[in-house]
Amino acid sequence: MKKTLLLSFIFFLHLFGITEAQTGNLPPGVIINHMPKSTGKYVGSPAICILPNGDYVASHDEFGPASTEYKSAVTNIFSSTDKGNTWNKIARIEGQFWSNLFVHNNVLYIMGTNKHHGNVVLRKSTDGGRTWSTPYDTSHGLILEGEYHTAPVPVLIHKGRIWRAVEYATAKSTRWGERYSAAMLSAPAKSDLMNAKNWTFSNVLSYDSTYLDGNFKAWLEGNVVVTKEGKIMDMLRVHTPKLSEEYSAVVEVNSKEEKVRFNPEDFIRMPGASKKFTIRYDITSDRYYSLVNYVKEEFYSMQTDKVRNTVALIVSDDLKKWDIISIVLDHPDPKYHAFQYIDWLFEGNDIIFVSRTAFDDEEGGAKAAHDANYLTFHRVPDFRKK
Repeated sequence: MKKTLLLSFIFFLHLFGITEAQTGNLPPGVIINHMPKSTGKYVGSPAICILPNGDYVASHDEFGPASTEYKSAVTNIFSSTDKGNTWNKIARIEGQFWSNLFVHNNVLYIMGTNKHHGNVVLRKSTDGGRTWSTPYDTSHGLILEGEYHTAPVPVLIHKGRIWRAVEYATAKSTRWGERYSAAMLSAPAKSDLMNAKNWTFSNVLSYDSTYLDGNFKAWLEGNVVVTKEGKIMDMLRVHTPKLSEEYSAVVEVNSKEEKVRFNPEDFIRMPGASKKFTIRYDITSDRYYSLVNYVKEEFYSMQTDKVRNTVALIVSDDLKKWDIISIVLDHPDPKYHAFQYIDWLFEGNDIIFVSRTAFDDEEGGAKAAHDANYLTFHRVPDFRKK
């Protein structure tokens, strides 16, 4: 009852355009779900999708000491029929983690792993996310067996195939970062995506401690994008804890041979690239956009990947030079407040997005910025005019 009243109050505020400053300690945007730190579970891997009928579907997984992330992870599914003003929980999936949502041929899919460093699995729903298939064998969504890492990253349809980045995590080292190798999955766009035989797994590019003059510690959560010349690239988040500059690694994908290649010189400076980001191409403006955790000057003394209290809209003409357009979300405290792992989509002249949000609540807020207690929905109106 208490939660229902809170959500109704939030909807009222949103409906009448009342701002964050006016509402005190409520997080900005619309609250989709709230998991207080006392539960021992945190909000992870936010994802969003627009169904063919215009409804929104969002998801997040659960991580933390009281979760089942290392055995059979849990992902929660939510639906909105009023453009994100209100949300209802419609499903709970066991055995789904680090996942993205996407629609292909009018069917809703969710793709990720079955647990922390688990198999790559794919599920489909034909009723808007209320019920889901079970990936019990290679003919029904068990795509790769082993230890893999990923996140809610984009899928791409290009040259008759569907492409998605993933990281191979079955390496000699079990240390975070060192175990991750960049790789690419693809399948014919008209094939049965639930059948593992239709997916091709590329070669893998291993961690190399010599990159960036020895400051390279990990690459992960890759974005598959197409350049204006028609080349497929995997642009990865890069972990460089000793550097103040943030970089993305640009891995080239050979679409004919379905192989990946990397030149150690192919690192580009990109604001926010030490945290998870999503890149999408806007055909109207002929530009690439992303929502990133930009590091403001007052936080330069902090490790860049830990600064997640500011979200900036950035743009590029060529995927190489990125400019900041505007600050979308901001909070002065980076220790207990964060808007992170942004997943987003174009919708007409707007951008809609979901955030793994760490913010104040009745228990004194999140345990830490990383350990988010909210899933929130947001809209950037007329983004091309920013």
